[in-house]
Amino acid sequence: MRPLYFWTAILENSDQYYLRPQDLPTWQQRLSLRILNLLGWRLRFKSLPGPHGVVVVYPHTSNWDVFTGLFCKWAIGLPFRWLAKEKLFRGIAGKTIGPVLRSWGAVPVERGTASGAITRLAETMKKSDWFWLALAPEGTRSYKPHWRSGFYHLAVTAKVPLLVVYIDYPRKEWGVVDYLDLTGDQETDMAAIRAVYEGHHGKFPELESKIELAPPRGDDPAGAGRMQA
Repeated sequence: MRPLYFWTAILENSDQYYLRPQDLPTWQQRLSLRILNLLGWRLRFKSLPGPHGVVVVYPHTSNWDVFTGLFCKWAIGLPFRWLAKEKLFRGIAGKTIGPVLRSWGAVPVERGTASGAITRLAETMKKSDWFWLALAPEGTRSYKPHWRSGFYHLAVTAKVPLLVVYIDYPRKEWGVVDYLDLTGDQETDMAAIRAVYEGHHGKFPELESKIELAPPRGDDPAGAGRMQA
């Protein structure tokens, strides 16, 4: 049986990678895309280049991003993972909502950790048959002067491609089509990322963070930033 990402090859024959319900293999995916379309949104998707990678989603300026993003995830039908606070998997919360979060692709992470968390995630990714991790580099819907750099260091450490996903509110469009192989040269890599996002804006453009990495922290010599749940 072929990996999940192979079924999407047929979709690349469609115009500009726009997905259509009739092209999708399961009724759940078709229903998710139809609901997304009824909300006025379109989805562009290009096949994943392999079974491992890091995903960044930008610009994240509204709670609606999560709502429409879930329908995009369900329409694509691939088990993208995301980070959740480790405390949600302990105690009563761990017994109640923990299993639900895991079924939705959540990966527990301890907030406030940096390079250690990145190293552990990179090792987990390499050991997994399929592991694509989605991160919001802004870390918040509010304006920030820079991006958190955890996604960058994770992709470089694990030596996996970076999927650069855009949200375009003026066009009502999600774009899941651009992949980058990072060089490790931050200036070169961030310029390539900015080029992908040029012309795409969120619901509240004034809240969009600048597309540049945060400077290294004094207690974080690797410059890894903080992994945001």
